[in-house]
Amino acid sequence: MADRTLLVFAHEDEAAAFARAGVPHLVTGIGKVNAALELTRALADAGSGPGRVVVLGTAGIVAEGPRLDTVYQISAAVQHDFSLPSPRLELGGEVVAEPAIIATGDVFVQDDAQRQRIAELGATLVDMETYAYAHVCRRLGVPLQVFKSPSDFADSSTTMDDWDGVVISKSDQLLRFAGERLPELLG
Repeated sequence: MADRTLLVFAHEDEAAAFARAGVPHLVTGIGKVNAALELTRALADAGSGPGRVVVLGTAGIVAEGPRLDTVYQISAAVQHDFSLPSPRLELGGEVVAEPAIIATGDVFVQDDAQRQRIAELGATLVDMETYAYAHVCRRLGVPLQVFKSPSDFADSSTTMDDWDGVVISKSDQLLRFAGERLPELLG
């Protein structure tokens, strides 16, 4: 397998700073289906494939602890919207940031009761793609690292407009983080 890294984002606004800087990347689209399909397609099209996948993006905070000004490295992913038990997927790679557990589901979380149920799964963050990325990489044998910058508190006061209002600044934060902790991505 080649020593290349595939840099992945779910949404083009999360990748905006990287696009302005001319950093090659993949935007999969929002949600588990888009994430799984587009990442699988990119890995298949890569021939011998990248040496690893690195995902950067935003997430909601569902438990005490995470701060909006910090980028977290996802150490494990669970699904929160799947009615059957699904395994917790552990993520590896060199630890370069504070670890967090993320829950993934196909819904933008903005409800206090749902937030509480997700926190009870052991997650501190929530998003709509990480579990799918982790599943694809595990099945295809490609190392994965995921880094998330919290954008909101995933509670009843959170709106899509809130996310739209901060996502570009979060992209800038992720670019600074990559420059400091993952400079090889900006090569």
